[in-house]
Amino acid sequence: MSRQTTSARDRQLHEQLCDSAQRLQKGVNQLTFDEPITHVYNPLDYAWDLHRQYIEQLSAKADVLLLGMNPGPWGMAQTGVPFGEIAAVRDWMGIEGEVGSVEAEHPKRPIEGLNCQRSEVSGRRLWGLMQERYQKPKAFFRKHFVVNYCPLVFMEASGRNRTPDKLPAEERSALQEHCDRHLREVIELLPWKYLIGVGAFAENCLKRVADESETAPAIARILHPSPASPAANRDWAGTAASQLQTIGVW
Repeated sequence: MSRQTTSARDRQLHEQLCDSAQRLQKGVNQLTFDEPITHVYNPLDYAWDLHRQYIEQLSAKADVLLLGMNPGPWGMAQTGVPFGEIAAVRDWMGIEGEVGSVEAEHPKRPIEGLNCQRSEVSGRRLWGLMQERYQKPKAFFRKHFVVNYCPLVFMEASGRNRTPDKLPAEERSALQEHCDRHLREVIELLPWKYLIGVGAFAENCLKRVADESETAPAIARILHPSPASPAANRDWAGTAASQLQTIGVW
């Protein structure tokens, strides 16, 4: 395949993924959430330019899809990038730009974009492992891509993060309809060999959405890098690398 053809295929993929992400963005914006949720952020709104730059990292040669749950307050909430640790996004991926504001900002969770001084531990661990193994982002994205299942950040009055699996059944079902559709579209973009859930929630989403035919991608899971997990605090990078080797990805 010529370099020009590959480049054209990449651009087509980027357009398709941008269209899918914007459908997700508009769909979830129509949803409402009751207490204890008091604030909801959608980075696909105010950090769209950075998210679009992230999408443009995707290569048509990628065959490993890693799926996270939803944005963290100091990661994707700031950068529009899944597990979006500031240093990884700005200094490693080379993504730059300003982010907008949210209409109702929680005082404990300000949106500062790439100027945010807080660190997203999960993102630092995940992207740190990828940087250590691949050195250059192009080498990583040639084979892998990372997406989040849900684009929304949910916060309680205290500023505490609430994950999608903790939503009431009715709200969770309405959200799932939009997120499942987007995930299905992402899976259909490329002939993935591996669908990897970063944590059990993401793995279950993949099992629910993915085709179960004999030619379907292998579905597996790696440990989530959250500092709330005691196992992740005991050498997450070593555990995740070992799991990816066992699965056959590395």
